Amino acid sequence: MTIPFLAWLYPWTKALHIIAVIAWMAGLLYLPRLYVYHCETAPGSETSERFKVMERRLYKQIMLPAMMATFVLGIMLALTPGLVDWHHGWMHVKLLAVLLLAGFHGAAGRWRRDFLHDRNTKPQKFFRIANEVPTLLMVVAVVMVVVQPF
Repeated sequence: MTIPFLAWLYPWTKALHIIAVIAWMAGLLYLPRLYVYHCETAPGSETSERFKVMERRLYKQIMLPAMMATFVLGIMLALTPGLVDWHHGWMHVKLLAVLLLAGFHGAAGRWRRDFLHDRNTKPQKFFRIANEVPTLLMVVAVVMVVVQPF
C-alpha cells in the first residue's frame, strides 16, 4: 500500500527523517555515557542529582520526541510510492535493526529509572559495553538502506 500524495512530500520527509534519526542516535549514544559517569557518584549527592536532571531531559525532551518522529517519518517514507520493494530482504533487516534500537531505547529508560530511584546495580563496564550497541545497530541500518545488499 502506498499513498501517492507522499511522493510530493518525499524530499522534506526524507530530510526530516534524517534529522530525527541523528537526534535520536545522539541521545542513544550519549545517555549510556552519562550512566558511566553517574556510576561514579554517591547516591543522593549533588552530582548524582545533577545527572538525574541531565538524563531526564535528554531522554524525555530529545530522545523520545526524536524516536517518535523517526518512526512517523519512516512510516511515511515506507508508504511513499516507489521507495520500498518489500520483496528484497534489506528493508526487513533494516526494520529489525530499528526495532532493536527501540528496544535499547526502552532499556535505557529502565536504567534511567533505576538511577532516578538510586537503585542502579550495574557497573560502569556494563554501560561502556552497552554504549556500543546503538552504534552497531546504526551501522546495520545505514548499510541496508544505502547498499541494499539483498
